[in-house]
Amino acid sequence: MIRKIFYIPYILFLFLTSCTTDSFDVDVSKVSVKEDYIDLDSLISNSNASLYSELKKIDSGEILSYELEHCLGIGSLNDSTTILSLSKFNQDPYISRVEKHINSSIRPNLSAYKNAINDGFRHLKYYFPHGKLPNRVVFMNSLYASSVFCTQNEIGVGLERYLGKKTDVIEELPTQEFFQWMKEGMNKDFLVRDVLTTWIFTHYFQPAEGTLVEQMIHWGKVFYLLEACLPDQPKHLIIRYNKTDYDWVLKNEYQAWKYLVSQELVFSKNERDISNFLNEGPFTVGLPEKGPDRMGQYLGWKIVHSYMEQNENISLKQLLNTPYNQILQSYKID
Repeated sequence: MIRKIFYIPYILFLFLTSCTTDSFDVDVSKVSVKEDYIDLDSLISNSNASLYSELKKIDSGEILSYELEHCLGIGSLNDSTTILSLSKFNQDPYISRVEKHINSSIRPNLSAYKNAINDGFRHLKYYFPHGKLPNRVVFMNSLYASSVFCTQNEIGVGLERYLGKKTDVIEELPTQEFFQWMKEGMNKDFLVRDVLTTWIFTHYFQPAEGTLVEQMIHWGKVFYLLEACLPDQPKHLIIRYNKTDYDWVLKNEYQAWKYLVSQELVFSKNERDISNFLNEGPFTVGLPEKGPDRMGQYLGWKIVHSYMEQNENISLKQLLNTPYNQILQSYKID
């Protein structure tokens, strides 16, 4: 196999990656979606004798079971002790404080979150009229088990993971399990993009595999589709960076690409190399200068952008089916 090395002159690279497009400016006013929204914590807190029957109404065997059994560790809804365990859970002093913060900082804005999520799924349906959409979004307290997770038909959102790093209940989380970089990511600004990203990643893409650059471009496609679904979201939220980290990658993207090329990592199949550049963490391991994590995801997003800017007639559906090497070739300068 011949390994090809791709080098992009700095000025041209900046031109390609700084281009903007209005291709995401589409009219979705006539596109309808029918997500059902359930505030599970509020339902549990405000129900007494009827709690069991209320929970049975929404029991699909998926999200509710995941919440009760995996997140809270309480047990099956069919267990006679589950309702009592739920009551004890809500009476725990720490949980009561968590709920108080959710009630004051997130729950008042749930309508706005719902509208933004709906708008995102309207865009997704616009681009993929027959694509899979969720039929239910459940807001809950996952006891820090998950920010967002999804099943075949539902999405669960752990609201406690969006309270903000400076909230006392977040600061008190044990640092052995919840590192500082994890707490910094518990930002409500990421809630809507996390919902869309999780659904898109799960239901519109096969698991990423192959070389580092293959997986980079895989993530690039995910973020490009996400960007199309959330055209009004700031770019740093799309990639799940704060503004400071986003400014850093904008400034250092060429140097990061140059490093991958010079170290012959672009086509690496080494699991550690792939993990270093794609996985979440305090920073991207291996770069000469310390920057934010997931630099490989960001570069993949920019590679996909440059391909789409050079192929304006390519639809999003076609993009998802385009081989990584074809996308990468449009980025190559001999």
